[in-house]
Amino acid sequence: MNRIIPILFFLICCVWTVYAQTEELQVESEGTTTKEAVISGEELPELDYTNPKEYVIEEITVTGEHNYEDYVIIGFSGLKVGDKIKIPSEDVSDVIQRFWKQGLFANVRVEIAAIRGDKIWINLHLDQHPRISQVNYIGVKKKDTEELEKGLGLKKGIQVTPYVIDKATKYAKKYFAENGYYYAKVEITPRPDDAQGVFNIVDVKIDKGKRIRVNRLYIDGNNSLKKTKLDYAMKKTNDRHNLLNFFRSKKFIPQEYENDKSLFIDKYNEYGYRDAVIVSDSVVPDPKKPEKYVNVYIKVDEGDQYHFRNISWTGNTVYNTEYLQRVLMLKEGDVYNQKKLNQRLNEDDDCVSNLYLDNGYLFFNMQPVEVKAENDSIDLEIRIAEGKQATINRVNIVGSEYLYEHVVRRELRTKPGDLFRKSDIMRSMRELAATGHFSTEEGKMDIKTEPDPENGTVDLTYILEAKRNDQVELSFGCGQTGVVGILSLKFTNFSIKNIFNGKRWRPLPQGDGQTLTLRAQTNGMYYQAYSLSFVEPWLGGKRPNNFSFSAYYSIQSGVSSSYNSSYYYGYYSDTDSYNSWYSSSYDPDKYIKTLGIAAGIGTRLSWPDDYFSIYGQVSYQNYHLSQWNYFALHTGYANNLNFSVTLSRNSMDQPIYPSRGSDMSLTFSLTPPYSLMDGIDYANADQQTKYAWIEYYKIKFKSRFFVPLTPNNKLVLMGRAEFGFLGYYNYNKRSPFETFWVGGDGMTGYSSTYGTETIALRGYTNGSLTPYYDDGSIAGNIYTKLTVELRYPILLKQSTMVWGLGFVEAGNCWREYSDFNPLKLKRSAGVGLRVYMPMFGLLGVDWAYGFDEVNGKRSGSQFHFVIGQEF
Repeated sequence: MNRIIPILFFLICCVWTVYAQTEELQVESEGTTTKEAVISGEELPELDYTNPKEYVIEEITVTGEHNYEDYVIIGFSGLKVGDKIKIPSEDVSDVIQRFWKQGLFANVRVEIAAIRGDKIWINLHLDQHPRISQVNYIGVKKKDTEELEKGLGLKKGIQVTPYVIDKATKYAKKYFAENGYYYAKVEITPRPDDAQGVFNIVDVKIDKGKRIRVNRLYIDGNNSLKKTKLDYAMKKTNDRHNLLNFFRSKKFIPQEYENDKSLFIDKYNEYGYRDAVIVSDSVVPDPKKPEKYVNVYIKVDEGDQYHFRNISWTGNTVYNTEYLQRVLMLKEGDVYNQKKLNQRLNEDDDCVSNLYLDNGYLFFNMQPVEVKAENDSIDLEIRIAEGKQATINRVNIVGSEYLYEHVVRRELRTKPGDLFRKSDIMRSMRELAATGHFSTEEGKMDIKTEPDPENGTVDLTYILEAKRNDQVELSFGCGQTGVVGILSLKFTNFSIKNIFNGKRWRPLPQGDGQTLTLRAQTNGMYYQAYSLSFVEPWLGGKRPNNFSFSAYYSIQSGVSSSYNSSYYYGYYSDTDSYNSWYSSSYDPDKYIKTLGIAAGIGTRLSWPDDYFSIYGQVSYQNYHLSQWNYFALHTGYANNLNFSVTLSRNSMDQPIYPSRGSDMSLTFSLTPPYSLMDGIDYANADQQTKYAWIEYYKIKFKSRFFVPLTPNNKLVLMGRAEFGFLGYYNYNKRSPFETFWVGGDGMTGYSSTYGTETIALRGYTNGSLTPYYDDGSIAGNIYTKLTVELRYPILLKQSTMVWGLGFVEAGNCWREYSDFNPLKLKRSAGVGLRVYMPMFGLLGVDWAYGFDEVNGKRSGSQFHFVIGQEF
């Protein structure tokens, strides 16, 4: 032992001597980056590491490859000329650590350039991390590249550090795992850019591998709930062998799996199993295809099923306990369904919370508390702190730059000084959406409440995003004489009062929310039509009194008598041949000219509720016919002065893609009963006398309803019912105009049935369901139509809305009232696509199959096009 100690002492002295004679003080960093303290220069004195010497800094210089000014580097080092520094000591290490912590440099050295007496010359040598000149993505498609560019943080000009590479690698792996590529390999490699010196090109190589999906879901311990019910409760982690999951994603995403486990327990809670827990779970690669599938194993402890025993209320003074209990719709003995309890307290439209919120109690609070759990029973106490009623202090509007503020405010049901009501806010939001001037995308339309409990007031701020809703339609339709060109300009934010205000022209005077529509249709010499309409939704500006005015003119030419004109378009066996035949048979002596003008006014009603409105209109049409064989009046003039009243109710939540609500209207139109007043024998009168002033009465009923079938309101069921009836005062003076033309898409551009009402029915050719009199004139005097449609959105954005649909439809048209049979309908079914763009309106295409025969032939497959209208 005595010999070992001297030997160890000798070895330690030798090592220390060698170490003291070195010319480097080196500090190692993590990874491959090196940061050094170097002693350099000629004839420098030997450093004594056991006895550091103090020097005065005479000069500091900076060298190396970096983009910083020398004074910045020197200032950051903490060294100053004139300062004292010990060599060797931790003073040098502290300088190096200061730079190292920034992560900006690949190499840091503190060099001694010279030592003379007690003065020292120091050089700071720094090599900066290279910057990115280019990023290459290898092994991924454009969509993934775009998403990675947003999140990786690898942008031109930033420095390539180990931290940046590591962070980008983790993000990429997480991104692919969230999209089902659980075993994706990511390799990010920087390499020198020979063309740009200290810059690096970064290659991001990705091997996504195969998308990992859930093969089997195994559940153990589920004695009360079936596996299929629990499987369906989970939204993303589903057994691919379950047919109920056919349209669901079966990708395995860890985060979604965690969410699904919560939904799994929520489903148990709905059935009263409040103590249900997942005891264990595991995700295991499928033994047959581990690179493609995983199996999920869940073991659950259901616990006991609980029921409500006693439900009590405390703190309620506005509403008595019996009334609140009826609203709650839960009673003693019911299964302890926590989801339903929360819905009836806070979520449903008629929940308990809304009772208070619709009565001004903005500051109220309600807390359900389990006061006792015994055996299988729960005693629940619902504690209410009602607070005082709140009144509205200020109403602010943000985002209405295209409209005058008063145009927005007139749609609001919330006014300063009013009692706060949640239903008024929701109705205001609906009315703003219905104007079409604001984006209805999620997050684009919102309400911000700023309550002041001390003063009992609340400030409301409507957060909107204005959008231009004007429409330009430039389209072409197939008419009887070939192609019909259509140009329509619809300005939905027009302002008459700004006509002489050049600052408000964009491109026409705007700001008051009025609607001006200009429309022209032409086929050259065969057909021309022009129309103008104007709508003021708030006549006078104080009440929602709707005023409208329209005027139109059209001229349509017929065919030469040298051609066979007895076949009508809807019955011609070869449509293409018929169009070619008709386009070459122009006869300027055969025509119908129509001039019309109409004006109306309507208002919103407060009873039965304020979704109702009433509209009255007076209109006049003048028909000038020459050898026109499609009406009972072939040559002459006819006048139509009619009055109409429409009672309607519209509660749709959105005008373009509604997901809930309804739209119903009942219209009654009539002309004066001339035949009851003029004493003319119309049974023996000539055509001109009979139809100089036409007479009729007309009843129309239309309804649509929308029901969301999924919680996110995307899958929507639409139902439609229509009925029309054209009556007469005198059978011998029965109107040849205002009849119904049924069948097809309603997009024929125009037809010889101008002066009739077009009713679309998909699956059948245009007008093919319309009956005719023996002389060829139209005889569609009564019709009915029923539709059920299932819609699902593909894209719902401010700039574009796209949705697909499937439908079944039935309808028919009759000549005589005695022939009417609502059970004898022509049936069809099909699918379609709709695209809505603010500048062009609604566009679409449908394929439908007509199941029934028309004129002895099954209608079969038909394509229909939609421009600016719904079926």
